[in-house]
Amino acid sequence: MKNENKIKLFLVDDDVVFLKMLEIEFLRNADFEIETFATGELCISKLSHNPDIIILDYLLDGVEKNAMNGIATLDLIKSYNPDLPVIMLSAQDKIEVAVDCMHHKAFDYVVKSETAFIRLKKIISTIFQYQKVEKQLKWYMERM
Repeated sequence: MKNENKIKLFLVDDDVVFLKMLEIEFLRNADFEIETFATGELCISKLSHNPDIIILDYLLDGVEKNAMNGIATLDLIKSYNPDLPVIMLSAQDKIEVAVDCMHHKAFDYVVKSETAFIRLKKIISTIFQYQKVEKQLKWYMERM
């Protein structure tokens, strides 16, 4: 976490209403620094801002029909920083989509629904617990 313990969160979704709703929910419920993007290309161009977590839509073709999809964006994010947690988000509830995301090294997959925000908050909490345990383990391993 950076900037006075604020979590830097990138939200990437071509559905501007859902994107704004997510941004408002995160700002209302926790101390986040948020950047929003309507395309994967815009997100990729700002990776130097070093987000802690990215929430990324699967399709991303609503703004520009030739826009890079979520999987291609995920692959570029992972080539930039393989350790950056990316949570994939989609209206599609097909298991094949979720499996595809996980094969491309997404941290998790969430279906857009009324409970998506609650699920996202739990996943973000899990990410930071996991990172804390990883740091502790590394600290102990260095001393052996």
